[in-house]
Amino acid sequence: MSVILASAGYDSTIKFWDALSGACSRTVQVDFQVNTLQITNDKRLLGAGGAPIRLYDLSRSKMNPIMSYEENTVVSSLMFAADDNWLVAASEDGSIKIWDTRAPRCQRHFENGSVVNDVVIHPNQGEIMSCDKDGTVKVWDLSEERETYRLTPNETNPVSLSSLSVASNGSILVTSSKDGEVYMWAMSDLAAGDSKEKMKSVRKLKAHDDYCTRILLSSDAKHLATCSADSTAKIWNTSTFDLETVLDKHKKWVWDCAFSADSAYLVTASSDNYVRLWDLATNEVVREYGGMSGHQKPVTCCALNDI
Repeated sequence: MSVILASAGYDSTIKFWDALSGACSRTVQVDFQVNTLQITNDKRLLGAGGAPIRLYDLSRSKMNPIMSYEENTVVSSLMFAADDNWLVAASEDGSIKIWDTRAPRCQRHFENGSVVNDVVIHPNQGEIMSCDKDGTVKVWDLSEERETYRLTPNETNPVSLSSLSVASNGSILVTSSKDGEVYMWAMSDLAAGDSKEKMKSVRKLKAHDDYCTRILLSSDAKHLATCSADSTAKIWNTSTFDLETVLDKHKKWVWDCAFSADSAYLVTASSDNYVRLWDLATNEVVREYGGMSGHQKPVTCCALNDI
């Protein structure tokens, strides 16, 4: 499989798409609303998070789950480790759990204290970073099994942070909020001492006038994508913070996005029931995934692996 493109949402289906033709190649019926999708780096597994989390073997013709991690609450975000041997999942009950992908076993369990909206694994693979409803970013050390750092972008009037993304080299962190603000920090070695300068604020930006649902750095960290309830996705230059592109063909909320490996294309998922593929050189939609064979309810998440 050279390109894997998947989407899911309110209709309790996971759909796989032929990226070039736009045809739906496979539909998997599930018994829960899927909030987040992730593909392992080796393209072997697909993780679907809602309640519960399920893993699917992409090489099998019959897509029954090969692993299920039972949760008593709704999973909002998940991410696979670089070696694909474990994943981190964040939940609305405030828990962050590390799950073994080779056995249905929880390896670590952190309590955040409020709803966790998003979680990512730091490139050093030894720390995870989360953002929550209370407007706080936290760093969790896996070896010490504790929170080691926190910051609140808007300390005087904390606003729920909806999403976060970290550069592949660990140099910058970005977060988005429900009021459309975007924050960027330059990061030093998080494991080195207790310096308050581990994260240095670089920029604050009003990206959208409405809820910012998703924020994502491209693999080269030169571009930043934001998705919003205002029916648009936007592309920003991370060096200048100039707005490069407004992608405005969706008709309802844009919930999720995924960059291609070369950062030349962006996939977006929307409440208008469509997934769209954009050429960022022309700002045009080059493929739409939907219609009769597509989702019949809002699409809340998408995943792309074209490496």
